[in-house]
Amino acid sequence: MPKDASSPRMTLPTQLVLRALLENPAEEMYGLEICARAQLASGTIHPILARLESIGWLVSRWEDVDPHERGRPRRRYYRLSPDGAVAARLALARSTVGRNALGVLRPGMAGGAGA
Repeated sequence: MPKDASSPRMTLPTQLVLRALLENPAEEMYGLEICARAQLASGTIHPILARLESIGWLVSRWEDVDPHERGRPRRRYYRLSPDGAVAARLALARSTVGRNALGVLRPGMAGGAGA
């Protein structure tokens, strides 16, 4: 099956990021929140987020705060676009990585009965 140029490779980390974002598609989350929900490292999720944004599945914004006042860097918030949420659900449904493998590697993430 040829790969659609507007769809990311559905690796296990990509699936985990999409599942985390689909928990509440309209919610904005910053990178470390996505890391925690997907149970992946920051260095893993940020390239995925960049790819998803480049194909229009995600939208992002920088928070409007003064880093010196907050004592931390500004956060970049991400959320699924409406079309991205639909595309993500379809891509996960067609995914070649089986739900059983996903459930074994990340218990509770397979989304099926008994998980």
